[in-house]
Amino acid sequence: MKKEIMSTEDFEPPSTGEEINASPCFEWPNENPKVIPILRVSNVPRFRCGLRTSSFRKKFFPDASFSEWNDWRWQLRNRIRDAHALSRLITLSADETEAITAKGQLPLAITPYYASLLDKDNPRQPIRRTVVPVTTEQIVSPGEAEDPLGEEHDTPVPGLVHRYPDRVLFLVTDFCSTYCRYCTRSRMVGNGKKEGFDVRRWERAIAYIESSPSVRDVLLSGGDPLTLSDESLEWLLSRLRRIPHVELIRIGTKVPVVLPQRIMPSLTRMLKKYHPLWMSIHVTHPDELTAETSQACERLADTGIPLGSQTVLLSGINDDVPTMKRLVQGLLKIRVKPYYLYQCDPILGSAHFRTPVEKGLEIIQGLRGHTTGYAVPTYVIDAPGGGGKIPLLPDYVAGRDGDDLLLRNYEGHIYRYPDSTGPVGREGCAPFLDRGATEDLRL
Repeated sequence: MKKEIMSTEDFEPPSTGEEINASPCFEWPNENPKVIPILRVSNVPRFRCGLRTSSFRKKFFPDASFSEWNDWRWQLRNRIRDAHALSRLITLSADETEAITAKGQLPLAITPYYASLLDKDNPRQPIRRTVVPVTTEQIVSPGEAEDPLGEEHDTPVPGLVHRYPDRVLFLVTDFCSTYCRYCTRSRMVGNGKKEGFDVRRWERAIAYIESSPSVRDVLLSGGDPLTLSDESLEWLLSRLRRIPHVELIRIGTKVPVVLPQRIMPSLTRMLKKYHPLWMSIHVTHPDELTAETSQACERLADTGIPLGSQTVLLSGINDDVPTMKRLVQGLLKIRVKPYYLYQCDPILGSAHFRTPVEKGLEIIQGLRGHTTGYAVPTYVIDAPGGGGKIPLLPDYVAGRDGDDLLLRNYEGHIYRYPDSTGPVGREGCAPFLDRGATEDLRL
């Protein structure tokens, strides 16, 4: 017998025409959903659950109901915070155990959901390396600094960075659900002083924005803004929307990747009221593009929020063309535009994560022309000392020959482009191959 589907904070109706699995959780093996077309049931959870995640919950959190597992607050309360808790889930190496016990500047914190994605026995698994400490974090190399980007130098009031003329970075919290080991702001996040809904601090920052008519763009970051309650986040958004010269609000977050359960219908309904609103999502590796993360991004996109990804280039994690191609193409499938590929910032103890700049250029060259341009991010270095983002590109300009610009395409072939300010004949309008490079005509 069919039952009505209740729409509440814990449960929501499916999209029109969507078939519902009989079990309390959708089972999605890899990328091929196994959906059984049977009765519509009342207890439909908020999220599809991947088989790996579902098996992990049953094994390590057997007392947690489906409803609890899909409750983002439950996920926060049950974060893995120490070696003992983590050793229940994965086999820690001696180096990992030593690093966690040493308790460096950035603490350990991993949501149960994200922990379900970690390889149990392989310390070299890419996403495991991004969240589990190792002892090389304690080695400070030349050129590294607590605040390599010089953000504190451009901080007119606490929590606000004003570096570019028309935009500000508003650090609204120092709390994240999961701490990335290469975090640019490891100096300030996870220090046990969660600020939460700090009206006085926020009021000072908002007053500065109000008094700065050149500021048209506000980026909310931290910490992670989406770890705030709906009420706190709406308070911020509503106050910013009252400022006439603020045209654009952006949110920088990793929540859809490490805590996708946070993207609830109540959140998306609230966010929809404050357009134009954009979101930059921090995605590191294609293994993060699970059924849960896909649904979180789909919900945000359905709300009308343009989504971009910001990926940090990390040695041994995503620093090869095949991995990056899988990532950027996977992002487009869930309606996230690859936006930036960042050279890893030289924070303290980051040498084991940083790659040569040539590696980033190699990856961009391996993407450009080999996949759609929508999938190619802009490779940037955020210049140490506060210089801002500087884009880098492979050298596609091979030189000049008179008024012609010589260009190298993605296959390495050289083409001429007439780059003259004077009249150009009909034949000169069409780029043609430099016959000195090869005799084949490629149009």
